[in-house]
Amino acid sequence: MQTNENLIVVTGGSKGIGRAVVSRFVRAGFPVATCARSAADLAVLTTEMVAEVPGATLHTLPADLSQQADCVRFAAFVLALGSPVEALVNNAGAFLPGRLQDEPADGSQLRQMLAVNLLSAYDVTLPLLPGLIARGRGHIFTICSTASSTAYPNGGSYGIAKHALLGFTRNLREELKASGVRVTAVLPGPTLTASWAGVALPPERFVQAEDVAEAVFSAYSMSPHAVVEELLIRPQLGDL
Repeated sequence: MQTNENLIVVTGGSKGIGRAVVSRFVRAGFPVATCARSAADLAVLTTEMVAEVPGATLHTLPADLSQQADCVRFAAFVLALGSPVEALVNNAGAFLPGRLQDEPADGSQLRQMLAVNLLSAYDVTLPLLPGLIARGRGHIFTICSTASSTAYPNGGSYGIAKHALLGFTRNLREELKASGVRVTAVLPGPTLTASWAGVALPPERFVQAEDVAEAVFSAYSMSPHAVVEELLIRPQLGDL
């Protein structure tokens, strides 16, 4: 049952970490606005959330956040709801492994990785910032990766984009310190999502998406006098 009027915004909320974050905040009584490329996946998400939490409020919009126009459209959709944004979770992303030397010579893979992993967060965050700053409160999360701080042999353009996302988050944190808006970078290691489909490894070698969501919610739940600046989460047995 919804108990809070303040809005939680989660990009890429239909699967994996995004879905787990949506579920955690819905269960806490928040209305949630989210997007994903697939309208069908969003419909399934809504059905499941309402079944899980009767009376849950979920606002959804099909959008491909690798496209700037869709980022702008989603931000406008959120603002048009007319509810104060309590937290923004920039989760949309994509993973393409490989060495830089093997990527297309036209640079298209780097541009693709930057668009979905970095620019999506930039283009959704900026239109929502004025409202957060005006309220003097709120929390921005970016779902980075251990690849944001550690270079991997097959990281390629994905690693570049995730490093840049951490840089964006750190810069945002410095700029917003005096505003009352908290900023947290979340750096999960290998997480059991569709990105790892087909990999012959036991589930215990992965972080669970629900654990990442619980960590996000715990960081959000701290008093406004403290902020978790960077949250590093790895499998108990270490990275793959």
